[in-house]
Amino acid sequence: MAQEIERKFLLAGDDWPRLNGQAIAQGYLSRDKHRTVRVRLKGEAAFLTIKGLSTGATRAEFEYPIPVADAQALLALCEGPVLKKTRYHLPQGTHTWEIDVFEGDNAGLVVAEIELGHEDEAFERPTWLGAEVTHDPRYFNANLIAHPYSRWADSGS
Repeated sequence: MAQEIERKFLLAGDDWPRLNGQAIAQGYLSRDKHRTVRVRLKGEAAFLTIKGLSTGATRAEFEYPIPVADAQALLALCEGPVLKKTRYHLPQGTHTWEIDVFEGDNAGLVVAEIELGHEDEAFERPTWLGAEVTHDPRYFNANLIAHPYSRWADSGS
């Protein structure tokens, strides 16, 4: 079974290099907590991704390339607005950090993610890395659709 082991962090500083950012637009056909079905446009490529329920930092993940035209049509069928962000890839040691800078109703939110081989795998922590939010569901992309970052202060979150 395909799986991803991913840890997610806020940034403690703004001193990370912004090189080769790539625009991403993604929407959700299902945002059920037990499974999400995501459509993503990433540059000139498109993907359909199914993710299972998280257990710790691990969850089932199945991702398939699809035609861009299909992704554009599927985005029109998605629940809620399309999430937009720019993703930067920053190699460090044997890992690559993915930094997502969100736009629209999630502007101001910047999150760093790292994929690991196992949950307790050691990795280099850059100086700009802040608090871990792996287990905070507010930071799940699927949840940012219904509860965008710009409205967190309004709800007391």
